[in-house]
Amino acid sequence: MINGLFETHIQVSSLRVSIEFYSALPGLKLARIDKDRKVAFFWIGKEGEAMLGLWEKKGQIYPQHFAFRSSTKVILEIAVAILRSLQIDCYNFLQDESSKPMVFTWMPAIAVYFRDPDLHELKLIDMLPQEPRPGSGIVSYEDWMLIQAGAEPR
Repeated sequence: MINGLFETHIQVSSLRVSIEFYSALPGLKLARIDKDRKVAFFWIGKEGEAMLGLWEKKGQIYPQHFAFRSSTKVILEIAVAILRSLQIDCYNFLQDESSKPMVFTWMPAIAVYFRDPDLHELKLIDMLPQEPRPGSGIVSYEDWMLIQAGAEPR
């Protein structure tokens, strides 16, 4: 019955600022702005497959979390550089104060995080082809590859 997520909606404090932010992210395309309702819709990837709605709200915004599907190659080779070129800081959960991608070994999936102007936590993620290793926690991609080779992570 359910085979994916078509859309998600978040509240933003400034529709104009958020449209500028999300329009700059590669892979998102502004689909519609409804000035009366103070909402903008973005296609995520191919038109008609997934959508993000931004709703302007006055007052307290409660940051949300959602993830954009990407590819391992993009995450490893260019995502951080692209985000930095847009003055967007990236982070991970490795406690190493770096922005290098990390692997959730229980899935396994590679990911890197960043935030929008309203501090919504955004993630680029891709599933990895290897078998899950739930006991390994969250590791760098380099350590994930060492685990795959049967070596001890650093």
